[in-house]
Amino acid sequence: MPLKRVFLGLGTNLGDREANLDRALTALEAEHIHILRRSSVYETEPQDVKEQPWFLNMVVECESRYFPLQLLSVVHRIERELGRERGSRAIPKGPRLIDIDILLFGSVSITTPKLTIPHPNMMNRRFVMEPLLEIAPDLRHPVTGKLIREALVKVARQQLRRR
Repeated sequence: MPLKRVFLGLGTNLGDREANLDRALTALEAEHIHILRRSSVYETEPQDVKEQPWFLNMVVECESRYFPLQLLSVVHRIERELGRERGSRAIPKGPRLIDIDILLFGSVSITTPKLTIPHPNMMNRRFVMEPLLEIAPDLRHPVTGKLIREALVKVARQQLRRR
């Protein structure tokens, strides 16, 4: 089975945030999700639920033999093993020990009840776009064909207008 190029977004805002990211990266590697490149770590203000600690975010480029829904299952298991709570006890868009999002999966575009690729909100999130641009400056969005750097300019302008 050929390896697939995947971009994952990681975020954390509880506990030892740097250690949370390191544990997530180690867990991904242990699941044969090989990290090729990793962005710097960015500290970002919470977007929707403001009354929570700031996040540490990063993006990694990986190779994997998993298919999209298999990969989703693996990252959800890793999140659970690292202490992420989902369901009725979790606050949507609230604090979390770890969050792993599938941003891009090769040139695949899928929409299922469980998973949408490309990630539906990635183009509007500077905390995703800036680290993605850092590790893949010539990457194009598989649906729109736009360069990631062009989308980042739009997100940066939007954020500047909000201040």
